Amino acid sequence: MSVAPRKAPTAPVTVMDDASRIARLAHPGRRVRMVLDTDTFNEIDDQYALVYALLSPEAVEVEAIYAAPFFNSRATSPGDGMQQSYDEILRLLERMGRDPEGFVFKGVTEYIGEAKQPRDAPAVDDLIARARAAPPDDPLYVVAIGAISNVTAALLKAPEIAEKIVVVWLGGNALDWPDTWEFNLRQDIGGAQVLFDCGVPLVMVPCMGVTTHLTSTPAEIERYVEPMGDIGAFLAMRFKEYSDDHLGWSKEIWDMAVIAWLVNPDWAPSVLRSTPVLTDNATWSFDDARHQMRYVRHLKRNPIFRDFFIKLENFAKGA
Repeated sequence: MSVAPRKAPTAPVTVMDDASRIARLAHPGRRVRMVLDTDTFNEIDDQYALVYALLSPEAVEVEAIYAAPFFNSRATSPGDGMQQSYDEILRLLERMGRDPEGFVFKGVTEYIGEAKQPRDAPAVDDLIARARAAPPDDPLYVVAIGAISNVTAALLKAPEIAEKIVVVWLGGNALDWPDTWEFNLRQDIGGAQVLFDCGVPLVMVPCMGVTTHLTSTPAEIERYVEPMGDIGAFLAMRFKEYSDDHLGWSKEIWDMAVIAWLVNPDWAPSVLRSTPVLTDNATWSFDDARHQMRYVRHLKRNPIFRDFFIKLENFAKGA
């Protein structure tokens, strides 16, 4: 297979030095401020991740939620996917008794794409404002579980915020996986190239080969999720309606992984390694001289689900 040439420059490069970036990539070891960027209606796992974040105030303070674009059989366009994600976020918050006013923001309706042009959206402006307001010693954690378009739009419009944020992205497959054809990444290859190239502190949580460990079954969901109030019933409905055949069936709850790393890094062991080069053909190329990122290489499924189930039950009981 031929490798398509890269187009340069792909993005403004932050002036953050390597030592500062590596220090920023350590697990914070404390409660952090975060925003959640999510294509919530694309699948069923974003719903679980959003609820898990809101149920984990000991680890994260969720300041805002951004609706991300997606385009597949569930949407007629990236913009329609964003709108449907926005509506799903509202459905979740209603069942948790949370007011969406000033908390939920619509994202971009087009991908960053090959031209790597910034896009305008309320979510982009909110992210820039929150990042600029972050103290140097208290970065904003940008937790992204969809196409990275909102985040890279903000980085293209305001490159200086790269020194005020840490991006935790569930995207791409494991770097040793046979292919990179993962949904979040392939939705916006140009946006992902900006993310890997611009120098922003990045925690990468891969899908195939890593997050594939994070599975559950209808029986488990019926036992530990469905009885837990309106939000539990809604999450269980989304899980079970994903497939018409539950015989021997389990389902990945991919996006909970990023929250799990923030809650307890022991549940998501990671290493530092050089950021890969993402080609225009959506393949990886490697150069050890590139800036480093944190790379999650395994997930401990049992303690993650145990923590989620306990928190959900406590919420349902009003604890």
